[in-house]
Amino acid sequence: MKWVITGGCGFLGRALAQELLAAGGHRIRVLDNLSVGSREDLQEVGPFAECGAHADPLLWSDDLALLEGDILDSKAVEWALSGADVVVHLAANTGVPQSVADPVSDCHTNVLGILNMLEGCRKAEVGRFVFASSGAPLGEQIPPLHEEMAPHPASPYGASKLAGEGYCSAYHHCFGIDAVTLRFGNVYGEGSHRKGSVVAKFIRRAMAGEKLEIYGDGNQTRDYIHISDLVTAMYKAATVPGIGGETFQIATASETTLLELVEKMFDAMRAEGMALPEVFHGAPRTGDVVRNFSDTRKAHERLGWQAQVSLEDGLRRTVRYFLDREEENA
Repeated sequence: MKWVITGGCGFLGRALAQELLAAGGHRIRVLDNLSVGSREDLQEVGPFAECGAHADPLLWSDDLALLEGDILDSKAVEWALSGADVVVHLAANTGVPQSVADPVSDCHTNVLGILNMLEGCRKAEVGRFVFASSGAPLGEQIPPLHEEMAPHPASPYGASKLAGEGYCSAYHHCFGIDAVTLRFGNVYGEGSHRKGSVVAKFIRRAMAGEKLEIYGDGNQTRDYIHISDLVTAMYKAATVPGIGGETFQIATASETTLLELVEKMFDAMRAEGMALPEVFHGAPRTGDVVRNFSDTRKAHERLGWQAQVSLEDGLRRTVRYFLDREEENA
């Protein structure tokens, strides 16, 4: 298959590309504006070619290629999608705080960006489109979250992701694109050295001898999913037939408080011989939901998928990754 991965220099995209290259038989074209990930990050996946503006976009001669461009640039999107079989759309603004600080920018990237990508798929006749969403469109709900809940976004980020889900549904029904929405849990794991989410941030601060700030009382809950499980879900969403227009909760179906996460992280740090950092409590963040975990039965029944990596094992692997990376860069 010929894959386009938007935001492919980032944490999720690199993990998917690495798995596809290991499987063999795939061609991967990364579309990334390098605002977060870098060429050096992609190089960790493997050697890659640079896509030039004067090359033939229908030639997929390299296993891995990078087109530096933006999802808001119609010409770059058209070039990237020429001849593609599937698009995995990961490029986005990914934070609630950033969306609260600048909701207009969040809208441009997350709403106009996916609309531009879907238009590109329509023109290039790309059959399958996988959209990375989250639980944010559902907002404050009584969990477990499931696909039939009415959305009530609690942040501009949640609203922009909900708009993306709506466009996926519309382009499936109007134009026949097999658009599949995956609502990711809180993703962590190896390769997350640039990620600003809680697991990566806490490990980096602990390694630097800094204190860890918990927003609020720490009883807010999330569903933490290891990157390897997420990659399997993305692959299935791209290849399982008959799921166009569907939405799936992709998480572990386990509810973990932030305080519990910190304790499990400390266990992993102790096992790796790390000194434990101090913890303090700050003010709650605007737009954050209190409870969040998912019912993943639909993904199990329709995708044949369910999470395999325990939080304890995943955290141990993640801590080890950060320590190994520090040793390599020392």
